Amino acid sequence: MTPTTPAALLELRFPWIDPVLLDLPGPLDLRWYGLMYGVGFAFGYALLRRLARIGFLQLEPRAAGDLIVALALGVILGGRIGYVLFYDLAATLRNPAAILRVWEGGMSFHGGLLGVVIAAAYFARRRKVPFFNLGDSLALAVPLGIFAVRLANFINGELYGRVASASVPWAMRFPTDPAALALLDAQGLPLRMREERIAAAYESGVWDAVRDQVPLRHPSQLYEALAEGLLLGLVLWAVFWTARRRERKLPPGSYGGIFLLGYGILRFIVELFRQPDVQFRGPGDPLGTVLGPLTMGQSLSALMLLAGMLLLGRAWRYGRST
Repeated sequence: MTPTTPAALLELRFPWIDPVLLDLPGPLDLRWYGLMYGVGFAFGYALLRRLARIGFLQLEPRAAGDLIVALALGVILGGRIGYVLFYDLAATLRNPAAILRVWEGGMSFHGGLLGVVIAAAYFARRRKVPFFNLGDSLALAVPLGIFAVRLANFINGELYGRVASASVPWAMRFPTDPAALALLDAQGLPLRMREERIAAAYESGVWDAVRDQVPLRHPSQLYEALAEGLLLGLVLWAVFWTARRRERKLPPGSYGGIFLLGYGILRFIVELFRQPDVQFRGPGDPLGTVLGPLTMGQSLSALMLLAGMLLLGRAWRYGRST
């Protein structure tokens, strides 16, 4: 396809935004990725405090800050350890110091979720808060954070989707695609040097000259932001406000079950459009499957789906017995 065809004229251009928001002296910079985590925690704090004030979360509103600190530790430790165990164990064993490079990305949602569950269980026990009540409150607070972090994934140009045809009007060519990095002579460069090479290519016009040689891909980061963040959040809050308007109290664990079930289903679907992780792909397995026909993301999401069904089943039985 050439730039003069009608399809190319309608093609969405990937909007390169420097992943570094503020370049600080030394090895650490303020990145959009870290900022979006901060935005997610800030929204989470505000929502949890609000839920405590209206009596849904059985916690003193002023204790919401302590809860957020515990959850932040759970997300960071769980997300990083989960990424290493699920996606990058061999490389990390070769270079153990890499596990500390959180600023380079490499966070597993499923690992972060497990870290949140552990942190929430510890906090609930210490503060004598009903665990399922705390879990329901977190289910209502988490989707906005997911939305923010997936936007950061898009800004980074990471976790992009599978190759798409020109008939997909929102398909994009990512400068972080291996084909693009080869054309820009940026393969193998350290992260920041690679980003600077891409930025220079955008400014000089080099990217415009070579981008038609880069395959179109699904912007799966945006799919995840809209599905796992926005859509799932709207469903949860619609259920919440409907129950309050009808003065009905759902059994403990209901919102947590809806979250786990909804995320599991939506992530399972999005994985059909997301580029499989390179460490799982090979000549005989271009889809990067790890469990039968399932990718790693689908396998972990299937466990979430099962956990959500079990939690909803427990909530239903609890509701019938009260």
